Amino acid sequence: MARPDLSGTVVIVTGAAGGLGSNMSVALVEAGASVAAFDLESSGRAMDELLAAARERQAGNRITPFWCDVRNPAQVESAVAAAVAAFGHVDGLVNNAGLGPVYHPKTFQRLRFYEIEVEAWTSRIETNLTGAFIVSHAVAPRLVAQRRGKIVNVTTSFSTMTGEWMTPYGMAKAGLEAATSAWAKDLAGTGVTVNVLVPGGAANTRMVPREVEPDRAKLVDPAVMRAPIQWLMSRQSDGVTGKRFIGREWDPNLAPDEVAKAVGKPAAW
Repeated sequence: MARPDLSGTVVIVTGAAGGLGSNMSVALVEAGASVAAFDLESSGRAMDELLAAARERQAGNRITPFWCDVRNPAQVESAVAAAVAAFGHVDGLVNNAGLGPVYHPKTFQRLRFYEIEVEAWTSRIETNLTGAFIVSHAVAPRLVAQRRGKIVNVTTSFSTMTGEWMTPYGMAKAGLEAATSAWAKDLAGTGVTVNVLVPGGAANTRMVPREVEPDRAKLVDPAVMRAPIQWLMSRQSDGVTGKRFIGREWDPNLAPDEVAKAVGKPAAW
C-alpha cells in the first residue's frame, strides 16, 4: 500500500543513530519528512551511517544531527531550539533514546535487582524515563501552541516491564508507558497526540549483545518500526491517542488505517 505523505513534516528522533532510531529516521525521510536526529556525540560513526543512508535515498538535505544528552535539560532545550531554527517548526517527537538491560560484564548473565549497582539503576531511569520527560517538556509547548503534533514513546513488552532479571530497564519503560497514558489525557483537546510504538520483542540492536544472543535471526528486525512510525507521524493518525502499537503486528500490505484499527491497543493498563 502507498505510504503516508509526510512532506513538510518535521520530526525530532532521539537516539536516532541506534538500531530502532535509524530505522525510524530513514522511514520518515523516505515518506518526505525532515528529521532532527538527536544523539550523543559518541554515536558519531553510527550517525554517519544514518546520514549516508539518507543520502542514498536522495534525502540527505532532510536529516540533520543535533548532539545532546537527553538527561541534560540545558542541552535538550538548546538542541530543540536549534532544530526549530533549522527547519522552521517541529511537528513530532519520537522518544527512542535509551539504555538496555544490565548484564554481568564477564558472563553476560542478567542480574537480580540486588546485584545491580545503584549507578546502573540511575542511568536507566534517567535516560529511559526522565530523558523522555525532559525532551517532551521542551517540545510539547511548541506543539500545543500550534494546535497539532505527535509524540511517540518507545517502551517495551509488558512481560519485560515486570519480568525477572529486568531491573531497572523494565521499570523505566513501565514508567514511560504509564506516562504515555497520562500525557495523552493531559493533552486531550489540544490537537497533540501521545502513543507508544514497540517492536514486539527483543530487537536486533546493540541493546542485545552478541554474547547474549549470537543467532540474530531470533531477534525482531528493527525494520518493523518503519511503516507504523510513518503512519503515527501522518495526518491519518490525527485523533488517535493513548494507544500502543506493536511493529511486528503491523502488516504493510494492508491500508495503514485498517492495520492501526486492528492492532492498536490502549497504552498502559
